[in-house]
Amino acid sequence: MVERVVATPEALALIEEMKSLHGEVLFHQSGGCCDNSAANCYLPSDLTIGPYDVNLGDVGGVPFYIGKLQYEYWKHTQLILDVIEGTGGTFSLEGNTGKAFHTRSRLFTDDEWAQIEHLVEKDLS
Repeated sequence: MVERVVATPEALALIEEMKSLHGEVLFHQSGGCCDNSAANCYLPSDLTIGPYDVNLGDVGGVPFYIGKLQYEYWKHTQLILDVIEGTGGTFSLEGNTGKAFHTRSRLFTDDEWAQIEHLVEKDLS
């Protein structure tokens, strides 16, 4: 099965750092700022996941969510969680590390899309 969200080795290392510092964490893809490229890392108690959020899968053992409206726009892309230098200007837990989570993307191939299209339709219904 094609993964809808993946992480670079740098992102996996920063996820492990966040888990060691904070315990359980989760990601939510920003839909309101930063060119929608900020994947924010939160404590589960800091963000309410609701019926208009879609779980795209796990990265580094951590759930990754995106709002349905944002997902409708990005549904044809695999999200790639990466890390950049800097603070990123977000409310994300890694804000004081000098690094920031950043989302890149790539279009699914036709074969990959055929494998996940039914999941996308289900998530957006």
